[in-house]
Amino acid sequence: MPLLEHLMELRRRLIWSIVTFVIAFAICYHFSGAIYRFLAAPLGEIMRQKGEQPHLIYTALYEAFFTYIRVAVFGATFLSFPMIAIQAWIFIAPGLYRSEKRAFAPFLIATPVLFLVGAALAYYVVFPFAWSFFLSFQTSDSGGMGIELQAKVSEYLTLVTKMILAFGICFELPVILTLLVKVGIVNTAQLRKFRRYAVVCAFAVAAVIAPPDAITMLSLAIPLVGLYEVSILTARWVEPRRIDDED
Repeated sequence: MPLLEHLMELRRRLIWSIVTFVIAFAICYHFSGAIYRFLAAPLGEIMRQKGEQPHLIYTALYEAFFTYIRVAVFGATFLSFPMIAIQAWIFIAPGLYRSEKRAFAPFLIATPVLFLVGAALAYYVVFPFAWSFFLSFQTSDSGGMGIELQAKVSEYLTLVTKMILAFGICFELPVILTLLVKVGIVNTAQLRKFRRYAVVCAFAVAAVIAPPDAITMLSLAIPLVGLYEVSILTARWVEPRRIDDED
């Protein structure tokens, strides 16, 4: 295509993506209360186990409203991602050879799957342990100064979405490393040589992203180390074969 037609095609794909996101945002905002209750369910379950009435507070008049807006944006991002990815593929695919399309297809499938696995690990495994640990610092001393959790809706949403996105993105490590090996930027020998540094980087990333407690950091660092080893194995399958000059 000429450059102008490429720009018109890009505009069409952007319009489809934006319209999809707006529709998904409207749907998610309608169900924003239910989505937030789903995100808050792990904390509510821990509170019930401790004999407390589950509750969250907000201290500004507009805080709950903007929290629901952020919930809708978060949900719309998840709902509209398949359509956005499809539009990106429709725009890029005509410029690829058939062999290149076959090579990229597994990565396109693995990307959302691994992201969902990481998000599910954070929600179903990490959250219950982390919230139970944090709630263990409450005290109910009738004769002294008790300590009680009064979690704000906005702060809780920020923590939950940050951890879900962090776990989901970190679980894309096999896709990224395998793709780098596929295109020849790195090789498996370099990945094996970098293994000890990768372990240190995994714990450093977990310390920065996760809350400052050992349970949450280990819950992210250990899977990262395991994913790095998986990346080496998958990279061996797609690594280009080197042909000697004599051959």
